[in-house]
Amino acid sequence: MDEDYDVIVLGTGLKECILSGLFSVDGLKVLHMDRNDYYGGESTSLNLNQLWKRFRGSDTPPESLGVSKEYNVDMIPKFIIANGGLVRVLIHTDVTKYLHFKAVDGSFVYNKGKIYKVPATDVEALKSPLMGLFEKRRARKFFIFVQDYEENDPKSHEGLDLTKVTAREVISKYGLEDDTIDFIGHALALHLDDSYLDQPALDFVKRMKLYADSLARFQGGSPYIYPLYGLAELPQSFARLSAVYGGTYMLNKPECKVEFDESGKAISVTSEGETAKCKKVVCDPSYLPNKVKNVGKVARAICIMSHPIPLTSDSHSAQVILPQKQLGRKSDMYLFCCSYAHNVAPQGKYIAFVSAEAETDNPELELKPGIDLLGPVDEIFYETYDRYVPTNTMEDDNCFISTSYDATTHFETTVQDVIAIYGEITGKTLDLSVDLSAASAAAE
Repeated sequence: MDEDYDVIVLGTGLKECILSGLFSVDGLKVLHMDRNDYYGGESTSLNLNQLWKRFRGSDTPPESLGVSKEYNVDMIPKFIIANGGLVRVLIHTDVTKYLHFKAVDGSFVYNKGKIYKVPATDVEALKSPLMGLFEKRRARKFFIFVQDYEENDPKSHEGLDLTKVTAREVISKYGLEDDTIDFIGHALALHLDDSYLDQPALDFVKRMKLYADSLARFQGGSPYIYPLYGLAELPQSFARLSAVYGGTYMLNKPECKVEFDESGKAISVTSEGETAKCKKVVCDPSYLPNKVKNVGKVARAICIMSHPIPLTSDSHSAQVILPQKQLGRKSDMYLFCCSYAHNVAPQGKYIAFVSAEAETDNPELELKPGIDLLGPVDEIFYETYDRYVPTNTMEDDNCFISTSYDATTHFETTVQDVIAIYGEITGKTLDLSVDLSAASAAAE
């Protein structure tokens, strides 16, 4: 350990593992350490015994739930958008060779007490029971505009400069109703709240196109894919990549302590009497708690079930987004379901998660609207965790701290954080213009 490194990475969460892989591929000398004896950090996956120990205090779950090792329960459950940032990073680094993906069955939205499939194209808009006849026609015109929009082709812009007009102004041109705007903004464009309405419309339209293009990719019922055996496969695969390119890994290293010089710059990390020198430190918030601030909490329910989520067309895997307005909340609620079809539970068992940005101190009551949609559950576990963001100035102390994972059930916000840290450290823009056909996913 007593060597000099370009970057020392602390914590093996997904963000940290992606970054160590990218740095190693770029030729940087990387040391990656974790106080835990397993990969994944906050974004690990647990078997049934581990789940029981964490939430029930014992490691003897009832036999009726099946074999412990057949469970891979994600602690940060998220699907991957087929044409999104994470898939581009996977292809850019060739990590796809370590992973097997399967398409996710369904993408749904909650509206006025019911669950509906998210319509993503002009054809689906005409079929959707979410809208009345006249609204369907208006929505169809809007979807055609989005589908045909090309940033470099002014003819497709219909006189609108999307770098200047707001999303609200574009939507008003088509006369869409509030409920339609709700599902388009939150379940299609995947915005976290309604602030996007007063921002330039280009990002909103690009997000809609990403959803539609991803949906078309595998001809499935959703734009999402998900790895067999759960998300813990992702950090391990990036760790493997880093090792192939010369990165050094050390798990089970207690008390990893970042040391600073007189000017406040990080210069080394010590653990168990050994010291590794470095130019920069990358870590999750838990390693430098005095350089982060709490910006909220995520409330989550983890449910083991013996059936799919009702009204989701018997989907073995599905996402349901409950837009904030539908629940009278300030932020959306998310349902995520996966099952034995993705090898994360024994035959006949389903794992469902209900997640939201906590707005109260009572997760059981706060998550009830989502839990009520699940039907009978065999077991339910509740947890909340704090969300942190860095408060330091990276240039001043050479510490690059990732933000905590949010409540969303997709990875787009995660990848944005990774790309930003990569750019700060290397001074380069990560080239994600890749051949998307290099990644494949099996259909259900």
